Amino acid sequence: MKNTTAIRRQRRIRRGFSLIEVIVAVTIVAIFAAIVAPNLLGRLKGAKRDQAQTEVNAIANQVKIFLTENHQTSVGGDFTLDSLVPNYLESTDDLIDPWGNRYIFQAPGMNGRDFDIVSYGADGSTGGEGEGEDIVHGKKAKKQ
Repeated sequence: MKNTTAIRRQRRIRRGFSLIEVIVAVTIVAIFAAIVAPNLLGRLKGAKRDQAQTEVNAIANQVKIFLTENHQTSVGGDFTLDSLVPNYLESTDDLIDPWGNRYIFQAPGMNGRDFDIVSYGADGSTGGEGEGEDIVHGKKAKKQ
């Protein structure tokens, strides 16, 4: 009988965690979150810029294919990005940047190019820095 009572006490003792163990575990999780969270959030912001850079380059390539297939050497004054849908882009949703703004077609482009495809970034207006910086096809995005 004494043996079963001793075994029950040992089981009761082993069932839970001590307060010290819980405090240590919570502290480790908090330190981990404090280190990982800022890095993760920074990478998410950079991911939108990378996505926009990839998309402006893809749209620019589709414009070049459009010009080639239509035997044109440059874009005409009546060209819009909507001309690419549905033959070169699946839908007009492909003309929306990661921040919900429409990609811009500029002709003539900068630096002597025939045209540019531009995203104005998170702020949706020309210029800006960081997340609000303009993204232009063919121009490598700056690392944040």
